[in-house]
Amino acid sequence: MLIEKQSSKDTMPRSIDYGTLMHRAMRGLIIEVLRGVEADGLPGDHHFFITFDTRHPDAQVAPRLRDRYPEEMTIVIQNWYDDLSVDDEGFAITLNFGDVAEPLYVPFDAIRTFVDPSVEFGLRFESQDTEDEDDDGGDDDNDPTPAPRQDAEVVSLDKWRK
Repeated sequence: MLIEKQSSKDTMPRSIDYGTLMHRAMRGLIIEVLRGVEADGLPGDHHFFITFDTRHPDAQVAPRLRDRYPEEMTIVIQNWYDDLSVDDEGFAITLNFGDVAEPLYVPFDAIRTFVDPSVEFGLRFESQDTEDEDDDGGDDDNDPTPAPRQDAEVVSLDKWRK
């Protein structure tokens, strides 16, 4: 829920869930970028490092790659890729792994980082919990365990620099 209300009679929101709003906006940015690449190819020097959770139930990864990357995998979309297809839930792509063309399907909810080093742009998604999960309808002030967040943040590109 983006804006939580105290009760159905009360129209004053308790809070605005900026984390979820930002999460959706950043996913929308990735969708728009990949749809542009799907239609027109990669422009100029742009290329992407995308890290995703291979355990996501909708991720489709060849068994040999899943064995090698049981938790997460970083793919590079740059010089050689084929069959990029973007839908509302994720993207399909064929990439070269050890001279073997392997098709993948990456759900947007499985993405942990999205980086375009050519323009020093990066996003990191802190939580992979689904957006549509709904708790019991409100916060329990006596519960010391904070609710999981779905935050997105800009990341440093030093990790990918040579």
